Amino acid sequence: MSKGPGLFVDIGKRAKDLLTKDYTSDQKFTVSTYTGAGVAITSTSLKKGGLSTGDVAALYKYKNTQFDVKVDTDSNISTTMTFTDILPSTKTIASFKVPDYNAGKLEVQYFHHHATFTTTIALYKTPVVDATATIGTPSIAFGAEAGYDPTKGNFTKYTAGISVTKPDSCASIILGDKGDSIKASYVHYLDNLKKSAAVGEISRKFSTNENTFTVGGAYAVDHLTLIKAKLNNHGRLGALLQHEVIPKSLLTVSVAFQVPPYTVPLSLPATASTKRNGGFRVSSSAFLQVVSSQSRGQMDYQ
Repeated sequence: MSKGPGLFVDIGKRAKDLLTKDYTSDQKFTVSTYTGAGVAITSTSLKKGGLSTGDVAALYKYKNTQFDVKVDTDSNISTTMTFTDILPSTKTIASFKVPDYNAGKLEVQYFHHHATFTTTIALYKTPVVDATATIGTPSIAFGAEAGYDPTKGNFTKYTAGISVTKPDSCASIILGDKGDSIKASYVHYLDNLKKSAAVGEISRKFSTNENTFTVGGAYAVDHLTLIKAKLNNHGRLGALLQHEVIPKSLLTVSVAFQVPPYTVPLSLPATASTKRNGGFRVSSSAFLQVVSSQSRGQMDYQ
């Protein structure tokens, strides 16, 4: 693939990952193993509220082809096949689910030195077409996204964005929700390894005049410990501690608070918590990931 501007979904992704990745209030346990033939098998159990679900997934790569099959406790079978360079500089992704045949999608991505394009067709009885285009370089990129329903003859969505990337920073602006919202974000890295960073994001929804300002960051205490935090002006506060207990074994503890508005006039975000009677409400979770150096397995607990 060429080293071009990246896909449209990459615009604003660095800020989004810093503010959302690994923050959780659910309980999750995952075990992954790898066979000698190169098949990755993952078993996952998730408890969210009073509901427990689980799935088993298998991932296999062969040359330029990748197969991903997942079976869950609701008897759904999801399959994703990815083909690279069927045509030069392209990637084709086909996905479908049994017994819900209407969940299928076909996506084609094209990469050029100064542009990328994607087209996605939802395989319904009345297919919906999504398309994205990005032009520029790895340093600056302009992109747009649109969804069209041919049966109704209207656009289901259209979005535009711009990103500017430097070795130690990244900024982006996204106009979304058919022009009803705008989001601007900025990430500044504090070390050469890009493990410590500060992030700020501001968004506005024009139809409701609602503004949200979020600040956060990640700080690498040492090569084993990472701390993350975020807070927004609605009083949602989140914090996360990740520590490598033993080699290739990660323990992540995530907490979320709702701060009373009169206590913090301008705050940062949280994961999944709500305010009750003007006080604090706290949610927390833990996540353990173990990768054995011999069996190359992993276990996660949230």
